[in-house]
Amino acid sequence: MDLDVDGNAALVTASSSGLGLASATVLARQGANVAICGRNEERLETAREHVDAQGDGEVLAKQTDLTDPDQVSDLVATTAEAFGGIDHLVTSAGGPPSTTFLETSEREWYQAYDLLVMSVVWTIEEAHPHLLESDEGSIVCVTSRTVQEVADGLLLSNAVRRAVIGLVKTVSREFAPEIRANAVLPGTIETPRIEELIEARVENGTYEDYESGLEAMANDIPMGRIGDPEELGEVVAFLSSPHASFVTGVEVPIDGGLLRS
Repeated sequence: MDLDVDGNAALVTASSSGLGLASATVLARQGANVAICGRNEERLETAREHVDAQGDGEVLAKQTDLTDPDQVSDLVATTAEAFGGIDHLVTSAGGPPSTTFLETSEREWYQAYDLLVMSVVWTIEEAHPHLLESDEGSIVCVTSRTVQEVADGLLLSNAVRRAVIGLVKTVSREFAPEIRANAVLPGTIETPRIEELIEARVENGTYEDYESGLEAMANDIPMGRIGDPEELGEVVAFLSSPHASFVTGVEVPIDGGLLRS
């Protein structure tokens, strides 16, 4: 399906791997010019090569720490200058470490808030003038199913990510009709983080092998499997596109039916 974003400019944060990379990949495949970022220079370059191979659009890769507002400002300005503006913003961020309430320090709470919430605030603040100038202005925030249903051991994700949903719902009203804002809620998807988790459990004997780990993680998913990152990327690209022109302020679970709420 042609999403009619050919030649548009998209900025996708935390996009050197995982769900951010999948979103950038699909947007590039649809013909958009795409800016990606990440903290690890080597991994970012690998991601740039991958995204660049997807389509004919331009790809910009910029090393960025999303918890530093000055670096976020520079990322947005560089993207707008390179592409002559920004039409679509996709925010993503790596997950905070697994922890429980009694194990979590005050410092870790603040770090998680900067990573998961303030990075989104800063990016939207900086991108807003550019999105406002576009005829296709859109924001899609990649969060987690934990904003609707908590997951054991993921205290920081459970508690902190919910602020992004309140932010999305609020700006979807404040920025309308010029800019649309939506969120996607990924469930269990085969990202590098999930791969590392399964491999660790294979090493400690919880799973016999990687495939049995995949099967175990899919036990409670009605679709009978975990997701592929590009399945989320396809929804992100659709929500960014004019084909979703009457969709704003929504939260879309992409979890194979895992959520019970």
